[in-house]
Amino acid sequence: MNEENVCYAKSSPTAALSWITLAFFAGFAGVSAYGPVIAKLKQSMNMDPLWMALLAACPALTGSLLRIPFGAMVDRMGGKKPIVILLSLAAAGVAGMTLMFSIAPAPTAAQYPLFLLFGVLCGSGIAVFSVGVPSVSYWFPQKRQGRALALYAGLGNLAPGLFALILPSLVTALGFTTSYIFWFGLLVFLLFFFVVYMKDAPYFQYRQLGIEVDPDALLHACGQELIPSGHALDSVKKAAGDWRTWILTFFYFVSFGGFIALTVWLPTYWAEYYATGLVTAGLLTALYSLSSSLLRVVGGYASDGLGGETVVLMSFGAVVLGAVLMLLADAAMGIAVTGQMILALGMGFANAAVFKLVPKYSPQAVGGAAGIVGGLGAFGGFVIPPLMGLFVKLYGSVGYARGFVVFLVLALMSLIAFFILNRYAPRQTAEVQTGKG
Repeated sequence: MNEENVCYAKSSPTAALSWITLAFFAGFAGVSAYGPVIAKLKQSMNMDPLWMALLAACPALTGSLLRIPFGAMVDRMGGKKPIVILLSLAAAGVAGMTLMFSIAPAPTAAQYPLFLLFGVLCGSGIAVFSVGVPSVSYWFPQKRQGRALALYAGLGNLAPGLFALILPSLVTALGFTTSYIFWFGLLVFLLFFFVVYMKDAPYFQYRQLGIEVDPDALLHACGQELIPSGHALDSVKKAAGDWRTWILTFFYFVSFGGFIALTVWLPTYWAEYYATGLVTAGLLTALYSLSSSLLRVVGGYASDGLGGETVVLMSFGAVVLGAVLMLLADAAMGIAVTGQMILALGMGFANAAVFKLVPKYSPQAVGGAAGIVGGLGAFGGFVIPPLMGLFVKLYGSVGYARGFVVFLVLALMSLIAFFILNRYAPRQTAEVQTGKG
């Protein structure tokens, strides 16, 4: 790199953001496509509810677990290869389900293990998220990362809500098997374009070209501010050894885990507690899911303007308010809808703010930190619903409202953790940034 003002890397931050966002959308939509399969299998397999619950949970569990190793891989090989691998696995899962329904339109319990495997494969698409976070971060300077990451995550997170509205109509119009053949073909089509057009950040392109990378020259020529550590395991170890990573993980456990939990919980809440009917319950849940995803984009811009810490503080304050309204709503459905939307606001903004802070607090291990925060944080989606269900078991129907005390407690704990982070982190962060020179 003798000519510091000449960038030899292909693509641009905007183009890279577009491709990475589309990849996450495709991966998340693959999991959404798995949802209607469960209802169909319930009819034909006639199995114990616990086994069916395991079948329904396996995609999300896989997607969470794979986030850590695949997020860390970015620091060593860039984001393109991990994304292609994950989407290929998701496409294999959709292909497997399509083939099974083509051969046996009414599957039996003997075929349960195969559908469990296909669910595991479909879940691989969710793990694209933790690959995309460091990939986007390496393309953008820190002052623009908040809005870039929010656009990436917010638009990608629209997949569950959109497919919850679109897929039933598609199945009705084309039939079950044909709909999934169509979706598999779309995944393969997108995968081809990812392979051809998606590019890694300039650092990785220079390394592939055999050009010696000088961080200062790379910054001036291509605008890449963050430089990866280059070792996946070292990236995870470095991030795991920093106590601030675990506070960010807890934040994401509450915000994104809460987002997943409510997406699962709200249809039952509206249908059982307010007797709205399944269609209305689905529309209210889609309103929450889509709003939270879009608000995540707005939260990214707010994080760039106000700072991630400020937005985190306000976001969990909103979650406290929303949880209180849900607790006090009782028969007043209007108050409950208001509480739901305030929760969408708080969680959407918090999701953006947390990942604005990831590259700030782990500049030398962005991939490892993104994997830990995104992977372990997503487990909130599996922990929170059973806790809320416990209130229904203890208190009956009124437990649907009382269960929101879980969010109240978690949000208050998040505020306490925030003040710990805010008190001790700034001095250490400043030292890291100064050390980067």
